[in-house]
Amino acid sequence: MLLTIVGCSGSFPGPDSPASCYLVEAAGFRLLLDLGNGALGALQRYAGLYDIDAVCLSHLHADHCLDLCSYAVARYHHPAGPRPPIPVYGPAGTAERMTACYGSQGSAAMTESFDFTDLAPGTIGIGPLQVTADHMNHPVETFGFRLEHAGQVLAYSADTGQSAALAGLARGADLLLCEASLVDAPDLPADLHLTARQAGQYATRADAGQLVLTHLVPWNDRQITEDEAGTGFSGPLVLAAAGMRLEIG
Repeated sequence: MLLTIVGCSGSFPGPDSPASCYLVEAAGFRLLLDLGNGALGALQRYAGLYDIDAVCLSHLHADHCLDLCSYAVARYHHPAGPRPPIPVYGPAGTAERMTACYGSQGSAAMTESFDFTDLAPGTIGIGPLQVTADHMNHPVETFGFRLEHAGQVLAYSADTGQSAALAGLARGADLLLCEASLVDAPDLPADLHLTARQAGQYATRADAGQLVLTHLVPWNDRQITEDEAGTGFSGPLVLAAAGMRLEIG
């Protein structure tokens, strides 16, 4: 598997990165994990606009899904006619929510560009990938993912507060792509996001081979984020950056 960080900015696009979007490639198959605002333009640096085979949306906050609307425009209004629909996996109600975001006049563009499937906890096959989904600890229904292919394992936390399910998804992963939205401070919100220190602790608990910190909110200091994560995890650690490409395993 090859992971490309298309966007890693948390909560809103930053000056150097779109919001969350991750391209996973395996055996010629291209899967997008999330498609947050600002990501569709950057995606075209790494893959053809019509070469994406499927999309998984972890949840329906704008910074993880909103550019699906732009993608519907590109697929439905192609000069040669609408492109064939591709699968989109997301929480219950994804089709309705995304259609509402597009606007009532665009319902055909959304529903004819994508085949929507509701996610549920468990394991499914998406192309050559075995994808295990489980609920995370976030104010809306949110899924984290474990992707397996040819003995390689990538785990993705999506957005979450502290979660026992995350440790399970990441168990023995070659790479844990984990949100680190917060830095240590008094009175942090509960059941919303992880601190960098907590992300490091989950990587240690899961015995992950490598930790990549993502969902990096632009107002946080990257060095502080890295330092705090390092107190929880002694293994290989890096902060995500737009354009970063990582081989899994």
